[in-house]
Amino acid sequence: MRHLSALLAVAALNTSAAIAADAGHGADLAKRWCASCHVVAGDQKQASADVPSFDAIAREADFTPAKLAFFLLDPHPKMPDFPLSRQEATDLAAYIDSLR
Repeated sequence: MRHLSALLAVAALNTSAAIAADAGHGADLAKRWCASCHVVAGDQKQASADVPSFDAIAREADFTPAKLAFFLLDPHPKMPDFPLSRQEATDLAAYIDSLR
């Protein structure tokens, strides 16, 4: 039983380390995949008029990085179907959170 508990503890540590957010990587992903529709950075001049900027998304009252990461992983018709990994979705959410 102790062996199983130790194994589960190690697995939990590895899982939390694997999903540690990297806002810098999220910024790179945003500029590569999201900037054609969203304004993703202050130096960006234009994007689609009918979608919110990342700054506006970050300032929404109910915004949380976890909620946004889940949204990015769930298929939704208004956005292109980017095959994001959990790590990439977490990184994008961390970048948007950094804009608050």
